[in-house]
Amino acid sequence: MRRGLSAFNITAVTLGLAFLYLPVVILVINSFNASRLVTVWGGWSLRWYAELLNDSAMLEAAWTSIRIGLLSATAATVLGTLAAVVLVRAGRFRGRTLFTGMVYAPLVMPEVITGLSLLLLFVAAGIDRGFWTVTLAHTTVTMCFVTVVVQARLISFDIGLEEAAMDLGCPPLKAFLTITLPLIFPAIAAGWMLAFTLSLDDLVIASFTTGPGATTLPIRIYSEVRLGVKPQINAICTIMIAVVAVGVIVAAVATKRRGSTGSF
Repeated sequence: MRRGLSAFNITAVTLGLAFLYLPVVILVINSFNASRLVTVWGGWSLRWYAELLNDSAMLEAAWTSIRIGLLSATAATVLGTLAAVVLVRAGRFRGRTLFTGMVYAPLVMPEVITGLSLLLLFVAAGIDRGFWTVTLAHTTVTMCFVTVVVQARLISFDIGLEEAAMDLGCPPLKAFLTITLPLIFPAIAAGWMLAFTLSLDDLVIASFTTGPGATTLPIRIYSEVRLGVKPQINAICTIMIAVVAVGVIVAAVATKRRGSTGSF
C-alpha cells in the first residue's frame, strides 16, 4: 500500500512540475533556435540575442518594467510591513475591520476592476498616466501580498525577545529595528521578491494605468504576439527568467547563510 501511494505521489509531483515548467523549458530552448519558426529546429544559435540588442523598443520596455518593479516592490514592502505590524501588534482598534478589508481587498478583487478603478482615480485627480501611475498601481496591488507574508512571520515571532530588550532599557523603536526587524527579514525579503515578480508579470493593471513613454514589457510582448511570436520575444523572456531565478537563488543562499550563523 505504501509503495502504491509513494508511486502515485511521485507521479503526481512529476506531472505537476512538468505542467508548470515544461513550457518554460520549451521557451528557453527556442530562444537558442537558429530558425525563425518555432516548429522548425535550425540548430543552436545566439542569433536572436544579438538581434535583441538592436530592438530598442523591446529593451526600453524591459528596462521600464525593471524600474517599475524595483520601485513598486520597495514601496510595497515598506507599506506592507507596516500594515502587518499594525494588524499583529495594535490589537483591537476602531476601524480595524475596515482597515483589514482595505489591505486584503486586492487579493480577491479582479484585476480588471482594480485597473479600471485606478484609471478613474487618476483621471479624476488630473494625473497624467505614465511611469509613476503604473508604479503607484503596482504598489497598491502588491502591498497586500507583502502584508500576508510578513504578518504570518510576525504571528509566530517570540515577542519576549523584544520585551527583554526593552526591559534592559532599549527604546521600543530601537528594539524593533535591532531585534525584530533582523529576525523577520527573511519574510520581508520574500515579500519583496513576490512583489517584484508580480510587478514584472502584470499586464491588465498596467494596460489601464500606463501612458505614452511607459510601455512595460508584458504590454510590448502582448502587442507584438498578436502579429506572431518573434524569436526576440523568446530571448527577452529567457533573460527575464534568468534575472528572477538569480534573485531567488541569491536570496535563498543569503537567508541560509545568516540562518547557519545564528543571525536569525
